Amino acid sequence: MLKRLIIPMILVALATGAYYLYRIYHAGGARAEQVFAWIKDPASRPDLVMDVNTRCGTAPFIFPTDGVIGFIWDDSFRPGHRHQGIDIFAGTDIGITPVIAAYPGYLTREADWKSTLIIRVPDDPLQAGRQIWVYYTHMADPQGNSFISPEFPTGTSEVYVEAGIFLGYQGDYSGDPNNPVGVHLHISIVKDDGFGKFTNELEIDNTYDPSPYFGLPLNAHENTDTIPVCK
Repeated sequence: MLKRLIIPMILVALATGAYYLYRIYHAGGARAEQVFAWIKDPASRPDLVMDVNTRCGTAPFIFPTDGVIGFIWDDSFRPGHRHQGIDIFAGTDIGITPVIAAYPGYLTREADWKSTLIIRVPDDPLQAGRQIWVYYTHMADPQGNSFISPEFPTGTSEVYVEAGIFLGYQGDYSGDPNNPVGVHLHISIVKDDGFGKFTNELEIDNTYDPSPYFGLPLNAHENTDTIPVCK
């Protein structure tokens, strides 16, 4: 009896594993195909482009740059990877497409941040009393020459900025000059550690689903194949 059960159990386990892997590595595949096609010919689908300073419905955040939302929260690019925010592709060269603050707060740029800023929001607009951090990155060229506004040099700490203030330009900095990431802005909503500091943005569990902040379907588990857009 036990032997007769072993094979079906193995088959079920294999099928479950195969489905899990498919779900991880193919989620967003249809969306990715659209994005890559658009990057090759940005003029082909103007309907996919979000405009800077757009507010979708009653969402608290404004859109921080011009471009197509290529990858969203919890997309997966490789085994074990879960994307922590959203990637907005300009379809232009580096250092051309402006980036603005999506929400007011207190800006910090640490001493070794070539392409990155983070803005502390003391009162989360979606949950009163909760502090969050809004993280912006890839604002430099492949060699690390920064496109961040001179108003925010390295070492900047707790400078108040309004929503819409100019932060810099989209770049393609990855930390490896031989492997640029493509011209885009990565933005994510980062959790506070409970002691007034931001947590490690590289871990998705340290970030919030950005969907309600932007009023767009930005969760890959709920939006598996479409490019989010509103006008």
